[in-house]
Order: sequence, then C-alpha cells, then structure tokens
Amino acid sequence: MHTALLLEMAAEGLADRVALGPDPGGVTFGQLLRGAQRAAATIRASGAETVAYVGLNSAAFPLALFGAALAGRPFAPLNYRLPDEQLAKIVARTAPSLAIVDDDIALRFAAGIDGVRFVTRSAFLAAANHPAADSDAADAGSADADDIAVLLFTSGTTGEPKAAVLRHRHLTSYVISTVDFMGSAADEAALVSVPPYHIAAVSAVLTSTYGGRRVVHLEAFTPEGWVALARRERVTHAMMVPTMLGRVLDVLEADGLGLPTLRHLSYGGGRMPVATIERALRVLPSVNFVNAYGLTETSSTIAVLSPDDHREALSSVEPRVRARLGSVGRPLPSLELGIRDVEGRVVADGTEGEIWVRGEQVSGEYLGRRTIRPDGWFPTSDRGWLDADGFLFVGGRLDDVIVRGGENISPGEIEDVMRGHPAIRDVAVIGLPDDEWGERIVAVVVADPAPPVEALRAWVRERLRSTKTPEQVLYRESLPYTETGKLLRRALQQELASRP
Repeated sequence: MHTALLLEMAAEGLADRVALGPDPGGVTFGQLLRGAQRAAATIRASGAETVAYVGLNSAAFPLALFGAALAGRPFAPLNYRLPDEQLAKIVARTAPSLAIVDDDIALRFAAGIDGVRFVTRSAFLAAANHPAADSDAADAGSADADDIAVLLFTSGTTGEPKAAVLRHRHLTSYVISTVDFMGSAADEAALVSVPPYHIAAVSAVLTSTYGGRRVVHLEAFTPEGWVALARRERVTHAMMVPTMLGRVLDVLEADGLGLPTLRHLSYGGGRMPVATIERALRVLPSVNFVNAYGLTETSSTIAVLSPDDHREALSSVEPRVRARLGSVGRPLPSLELGIRDVEGRVVADGTEGEIWVRGEQVSGEYLGRRTIRPDGWFPTSDRGWLDADGFLFVGGRLDDVIVRGGENISPGEIEDVMRGHPAIRDVAVIGLPDDEWGERIVAVVVADPAPPVEALRAWVRERLRSTKTPEQVLYRESLPYTETGKLLRRALQQELASRP
C-alpha cells in the first residue's frame, strides 16, 4: 500500500470534513487531496529527485508529504534548528532536490546549494492552491509501495547524521494496523506540536488522515501556546514528549481551567518520570493516557501502555502492577518483540538485554546500509526487559551503560532513585573516564533546594548499593534536551570529559 492512497481514501469518504486547521474554515480532505496533487505537479516540474522540508509545523507540511508521495519522490523533513553549516551539509545531501523552506529560513540559504532548488513556504502554498495545476493532477494508482516514502536524518550527535529510510509499505503497515479507516468522530481534533522532522509528526498526519481526524498544528511549542490552542480548537487528542507534558501541567495547575475537550493524550520520545505521569493523572483525571514507545526505524510506535494499564497501575497496591507506570506497555499485536543478549540469544523474563523487533512496519534501513537481519529481526540498540506479564521496560541506549570495575550499570536505574528525592527536579547520570575503575558515576542534578552532596549520595546508597552510588554530584539550573524530549546525554558526557 502507498501513503498517498491513505489521503485518496479519506478524500473519497470524507471530502467535506475538515482535515487541517480551524473548524470551520480549515482545509477539507477533498481540498487537501487537490492541493497535494498540485504540489506533486510542482515537484515533478522542478526535476527534483527528493523533496526536502525545512520549516515549522504548518499546512505546508502535509501538502509536501502527500505531494512528494504522489510525485513519487522521497520526502525529507530536516531539522531547521541545526547550525547553518551543518544544516547546509544535510540539505546538500538531498540533491538534486526541491527544498521547501519557511520564508525567514530561506535567508539562511541565500548563497544557494548546488543541485538544490529552494522555494519558500508561501510560494509553495500558493502553487498548491492554484487551480492551473489541476491538469497535471496525479494519483497513487501506479505507485510502488516499496519506493522510499520518507528520509529522516538522525541528530548526528556522535558523527555524521544517518538518513533512516522508511518505505511506503512500512508506514502504511503501521497506519492500517493501528487505526480504523474513518474511525474518528466528526468532532475529533489532534494537536501536533512535535517538530516536522520527528517520526511522530509524520505518523500523526498519516494516522489522522486515514482515521478522518482533523489536525491542528502548533508552529513552535510553548506551554502557554499549547494550552491556548488546545482550548480554542477544542482539541480531543494530542501527543507530546515528557518535557512538554511537565510544562503544560504547570500552566494547567496555575490557571485551574483544565482542558475540557481533551480525551486522549499520548506521550513518548523520551524517558517519562513516574512522578510526572502520576501528576498528570491527578491534574487530568478524565483523560485517557497512552505511553507510546517506538523508533524512527520502526515507523513509530511498537509498544503501548494503554489507558486501562495506567489506571490499574495507579490504583494498585501490588508493587509489580504499580511498577507498570514506569513501563512502555505491551508490544503491538501486529509485530514480534523480544529481548536478547550480546550473542543474539533470547533471555528470560526480567533479564535486561537488547530490544529486538520484527514486523511489516519495521524498516531497519539507512541510506547505503541495512541493519535489519535476513530473517526480519531488527536490533534496536535500546536496552530493556520484559516482565512476566509481557510489559516492556526500556532502560536506555546500549552505549549509555556505565562500565565500572567490570560491572554494567544502568544510568536509568540510578536516575529513577534520585528522582524520588523530594528536592530533585531532574537528573542525568553519566560515566566519565576513571583510572582506577574504568568509569566513575557522575550525577548532574537540577534541584530546588540543592541538598548536600553527601546526603544525596546516601539517598542512593540506601536504595541501591555502594557500587551504584555517584562518586560525583554536580548541580545545574537545567539539563540539555532536544526539542523532541531526548536527553543529550552524550553531549553532556563530552562536555564534562573535556574539563581539566
């Protein structure tokens, strides 16, 4: 199946329902299809082999996504937050391409890039809304589901960014296995606030289109702006990363007005502190919360902690059930998931290892390199374990493990214990080189007020053991995160390791 077919089906079944923006006054599914067809004509006329997108959330994003699909070109949304030099290098890698850029961002490419034709967002939208292009309209009838649909570049924090490859069959497999066609009620609206270059932004457009749900884009996240837009547009569904949720809860607790229309809120993209989700369940008791764990290489979600799982865990007095709030739930029924050791052997329940996954939605491919195995299994490079009931707990990246005196130590385990301290607002645990132990454990802490270092070390020692107690505690006003909520652990590690 081809991603453009998702839009064609929605436009046929729900032509007059609003797909994008305000209701009333937004873009209908029928109008979105016609606009995407015109966008496809623009893309074909440009001679581009790839469509790059460098900008904020807007109506141009779904038009470019579906327009590229109809034109038979890969779509590459890029991180506009990168420094100019790094962004220019990535844009150059998409050549020969058509790059759709926000009007102000276009100034960053004034010198041009060989093989890249730039078009501003306003000009692209004008072309997509101009009926003169209707004669060149295209459909997905002859499209190949094995063609590349989307290229998503990694952050490149440890080297040259990789381009993850998602083919049409991967994305549509995820969509049709998780969403009912036209299953959304007419009043449903999804607020998308993650940036366009995140897999969650791509999947939100595709799943909402197939389900018939209106999408409302927030150009750039602020907690006040998010709450105001959710109220104004009567948002019923939303997805956010952990750092966003905590800041939104601050706004809601301050004004006490709540979110009367919100029914469903999913979160993911980073480690969610248990205290934050417990707080969210108290502040928004009528909202259905879902923890969605996935990767770019798996076309989005592969495991889900359902609303019922949240409620059962919160109300339970059994420690094993209560602990599920710290899990990412159970794997989707449409795929297989297992935990394996360094030799690739399946390990017992409760034993930590690498998360492996297999299914139609799993790509495991980068431009020029495939990491998926011949039998379809994809090693994710994430650490985790399954409990006896099949709930998945994610411990972090494999290369985050601290090796101290030959013992493998999980930073997440220490972080969870430290977050239990009443003064701790945030914490990152890293390993730094040590002549005696190989690595020493360092905790970088955000606290209010900052407790004495020895008192904090004692807190950890009493709950874990001495070998997992940080040798060093550093206090900071904040920790570095990406805008999609991932802790920049390695950047922090490199910064501290370079200090004399």
